[in-house]
This record gives sequence, C-alpha cells and structure tokens, in this order.
Amino acid sequence: MNSKHILKSVLAVAFIAGLSSCKPELKDVTPTNGQADFSRYIAIGNSLTSGYADNGLYLEGQKNSYPEMLAAQMKNVGGGNFSTPFFTEAHANGSGYAKLLGLNANGTPNIGAETSNLAVRGQVAIPGFGNVVLYDKYSGDLNNYGVPGIKLAHVNLAAYGNLNGYYERLLPGNAGTNSTTYLDFVMAKPYTFFSMWLGNNDILGYASSGGVGDIPTPKADFAALYAATVNRLVGSKAKGVVATIPDVTTTPYFRTVTLATLLATIRATAAGASVTTLYIQTGAGTRAATAADLFTLTLSSAGVMGVPNGAGLPYGLHPLNPIENKYVLDATEVATVNDFTAAYNATITSVASANGLALMDANTLLKQYNTPTQVNGAVVSSAYITGNLFSLDGIHLTPMGYAITANAFIKAINTKYGSSIPIVDVTKYRGVKFPLNNN
Repeated sequence: MNSKHILKSVLAVAFIAGLSSCKPELKDVTPTNGQADFSRYIAIGNSLTSGYADNGLYLEGQKNSYPEMLAAQMKNVGGGNFSTPFFTEAHANGSGYAKLLGLNANGTPNIGAETSNLAVRGQVAIPGFGNVVLYDKYSGDLNNYGVPGIKLAHVNLAAYGNLNGYYERLLPGNAGTNSTTYLDFVMAKPYTFFSMWLGNNDILGYASSGGVGDIPTPKADFAALYAATVNRLVGSKAKGVVATIPDVTTTPYFRTVTLATLLATIRATAAGASVTTLYIQTGAGTRAATAADLFTLTLSSAGVMGVPNGAGLPYGLHPLNPIENKYVLDATEVATVNDFTAAYNATITSVASANGLALMDANTLLKQYNTPTQVNGAVVSSAYITGNLFSLDGIHLTPMGYAITANAFIKAINTKYGSSIPIVDVTKYRGVKFPLNNN
C-alpha cells in the first residue's frame, strides 16, 4: 500500500473515531447551582473563547464555542439566555477559514481556504497602525465577549476598538471613532457569573512567529494587569472561573513539522538523498538544526524547502540560505516561551486563589492529549488532523476539543462552588472536518 493510501486509511479511521463511540459516562445527579448564581453568565477571552478554529472565525465555530456549551449546561441549574455575536447565515463563513480538501500526490494533507459568503465589509487604514479588516456589525444581546487576537495587555486600551476588527464589530462606532476599553465594554451590564480565559496571546504571537513577530508581555506587567482585571470583575460580588494558558510548544503547530520529517522529505528526492543537516537562522546566527528546535506548521505549506536561491544554494540545506527565523522556534526561544508561560500561569493560579475563584488548568488538560486518550469511547490526541483535538491551524480546537474544554470548566466550577452542572456529551461534536463534510 502506498503512502497516499496509508494516510487516507489513517484519516478515515480518525474520522470515524471522532464521530462514533461508546455512550458517555453520565451519572444521575440532581442539578443544583450550589453557591453560585448562573442567571447571567458572561465569557471573557480571546479566540479560544469566541470559537475560533481552522485559522478563522465562522458561524459553525461560534456555535460550538465552549461558552455556548457551558451556558447550555448552566440552564439546568438556573442559567439564563446566552447570546453570542453570531455571523448571519448569509455570511456564515465569517473571516474565512482553512479547510481540508483532500490529499496531495505524496499523501500529505491538501489545505485550502474558504473564501465564499464572508462577513468582511471592508478595511480601514488606521494612522500609525496599518490596515484593519472590518466585519459585519453585531448589535444584539451579548454574553460571549471573546475577541480573537486580544491580549491581557489590551483590556484597558481605549483605542483598541479601532485596531481589532473583531472587537470593532461589537461596538456601535466605526473604526477610528471608538474609545471604549474592552473591560469597560464587558462590565457595562450586570452579570452574576463569569469565565475568563485571557493571556494566551501575550505569548502566542512571539511563539507562532518564531520569536520575531512580537514580544511577550513582561511578567510584572502581566501580573499587575491580571490582578487588576480580576479585581474589577469580582467587585460586583460575582463568582467566576479562570483558566491557565496552554503550552503552545506542545500543540500540532510546533509538533507536526519536525527535523526528522523534513530530512525524510528531502532525502526522498534524488538531489537530497545524501543530506544529513538542515540549517536554521536564529537570533544568534545561522547553525545546524537540532531536535530541540521546533518548526512551525506554516513551513509545511510554504513550498520553500530545497528551492535554490539566486546563487543556486538550496533553501535550508546550505548555511548561506538557512530556514528563516519566522519558521523556527529555536531551543533558546522555546525556553523563553516555557518560562513566560510558567510565570503567567503562576500569576493566574495565585490570583484565582486570592479571589476565591474556580481554576481550570488548561495547560495540564491539553498536555495530557500528547498521549492518545479515550474520551467516552473515542480516541483523542494532539496529533495533527488524526487526533481530532486541534483544528487545521494546529493551535485552536475542534468542536470536540472545545467540548472537552467545556467539561473541564464545568468540573472546576462544580468543585469550587458545590454545583452540579451536567457535563457535555463530547461525542455529539465533530473533530476535524473532512472533505465529505465540506459543504
């Protein structure tokens, strides 16, 4: 059987595993709210809160966000209506997103882009910042305040409504005229319970760009901002749950393209049969890559490996034409990401404890899927595509992944507040969307 058929079989098995399983283990428990009031629940956060998946925000992802699932379960214990800023059916594909089209001739996934029925209304140039993509405005009730791209460092920035199109679409004013901070916007209406999953983007931009496109939020600044934000949220005596930051270096974005797979691909060609070393560009200069260096998923689709430059030197195979820094998180940068993630999570854990909040340890939760794990009969892992936990961008989750996350939030809330919110049936949600389901 050739590699194409092998991968096709693997993908088919993964697809079936993501859809069919044993019945979930649900206990007969009388639902109760315990010491919490869920009558108006709000969700504060970034792309993970909004339902972002497959490198885009679109209606199906919004409908399968963990806050949507969490709010639905809260209705069993006195929870009220929950409104997400859905895109319309006519513009259901939102920002556009990545989709699996099939397999390339060599058996690798063929990833395309959905560009129809978008909710893009244009773009605007913001002086001193650049172009901002604008999306269809939303003006209805709101409980899910997830804004893709937002950092903890942005929650008190008055101009942020002009700089992020996902936030701008929630505000009445147009880009260039907004001055409402994100935190003020969130707190404009009373609420009884909140979830907060902020902080991921304070390190993600640095990591995903290979350490060259952004800088981490300083640890002291993060600690001060996090404490101040939570202090405001609990000022109304509302209870809540906060979540730690996942270790992005363990996601498929950094664990799919490896030194070994790159060398194997190069060696499979006649010109590269004898290649033993790949060269990378780092902040300290060019050197040979090691297994401790992590390559980004974007390198797999760049089509640059081995391609000669003007001087005839093959990309990545010669020290004078190394793999660019933007495609590599070198060992030193990996250590930086791990250091900042640990510091941020120490802050989150400490602030949660000091304020009597429930804590969902997303870092530990998602790491456990580095090993294939049975979830109500379905095998789930962090493997790219076949694992069904992570979506096609390798960082954000599938609906099944968000359901697993929702259950972790529920368990944390129930443990802290003595409530008995029923868990989500994970098997009702899909993993990676395969071509036969692409409509």
